Amino acid sequence: MRELCFATNNKNKVAEVSRMLEGQYKLLSLEDIGCHEELAEDQHTLEGNSRQKAQYVWEKYQVNCFADDTGLEVDTLCGGPGVYSARYAGPQRSDSDNIRHLLRNMQGDENRRARFRTSITLYLDGQEHQFEGIVNGRITTEWQGDKGFGYDPVFVPEGYDRTFAQMSPEEKNAISHRGEAIRKLVEFLKTH
Repeated sequence: MRELCFATNNKNKVAEVSRMLEGQYKLLSLEDIGCHEELAEDQHTLEGNSRQKAQYVWEKYQVNCFADDTGLEVDTLCGGPGVYSARYAGPQRSDSDNIRHLLRNMQGDENRRARFRTSITLYLDGQEHQFEGIVNGRITTEWQGDKGFGYDPVFVPEGYDRTFAQMSPEEKNAISHRGEAIRKLVEFLKTH
């Protein structure tokens, strides 16, 4: 089975993607390849951040790898928090602080439209490839559900009446932004 590194230290993301790649690839984490440093994410776009991380791992460790960056883009916040989603409420990168900050900033807004967007950069044998996944939806006015991570408790995908945090991991993966981007990545890997 071919090995592929997911350039992240986020155990939730690794578990989510491992389920999607099960039986096709052995997914390695940064820890598995001996990478213990924090990867920089100082670009101004999701694509730039995913490229920066994947390129670093490829160049330093010579391991086929992919990296992602995901942002929540809210209409009334002019596409924010976007690339700053993980640190929206500050450098502590707290999911609960970010959600409270988001709900405070949207208080009284009737337009609750938002979307999650994931950009994935793959380095395979030194060649760069990019994939994107998008899911449209809306932001609730209060937390709902206890599954998932990040903004899942306040994001209801289009066509559903439950937040990502109220869905099983399988349900979420079938429709999520990361799921869509990973499916594109897997389809590509099947032919290369």
